[in-house]
Amino acid sequence: MKQLVVPKGSYGYITNRKKYTALRTVLFFAISAALYIAGIISTGSNKNLLTIVAILGCLPACKSAVNFILFMRAKGCSSALHDKVAAYEDDAMTVFYDMYFTSYQKNYPLSHMALKGGMLCGITEHPSCDCREAEKHLEQMLVQEGIKNVTVNIFSQEDKYVDRLSRLVGMQVEEHKDREGIVNLLYDISI
Repeated sequence: MKQLVVPKGSYGYITNRKKYTALRTVLFFAISAALYIAGIISTGSNKNLLTIVAILGCLPACKSAVNFILFMRAKGCSSALHDKVAAYEDDAMTVFYDMYFTSYQKNYPLSHMALKGGMLCGITEHPSCDCREAEKHLEQMLVQEGIKNVTVNIFSQEDKYVDRLSRLVGMQVEEHKDREGIVNLLYDISI
């Protein structure tokens, strides 16, 4: 059975969230419209309690619409990149797909990330993403959480990233003491 909601960090997460938020937005607006119409039909006027409930129902519908717009702008990992990097995953490595980080100045869409020991690397498929700024942003977020000794590298070229992954797979490093904190932070600061 196909999973209805793809968890954050999994391949296809952004595509799934686009569909999910679109359906949720339509449903929320449909409920508000149905309540408004039911109020008019039952009283013959829009001056009734159901009109107020319908208007208040537009608040979560609008919030859902904003989420939908946010996910429509985001792009996930391409299937070609997924096929290349999936071969380099091992049990000692934590991998993330479709991570989209936002800051006050810029957005950083990362298609794939890998965490092994104190090394965090990622790749972006978007030419507008500034790799150095993304590295600085992630390093700053890690420091704010009190997580130290993590090296962040973001790549924009597939061959360099695949080479880095192949070297990570061959490395024998011990797990970072704050690995769980790093994973939780990455999930918390991405959409």
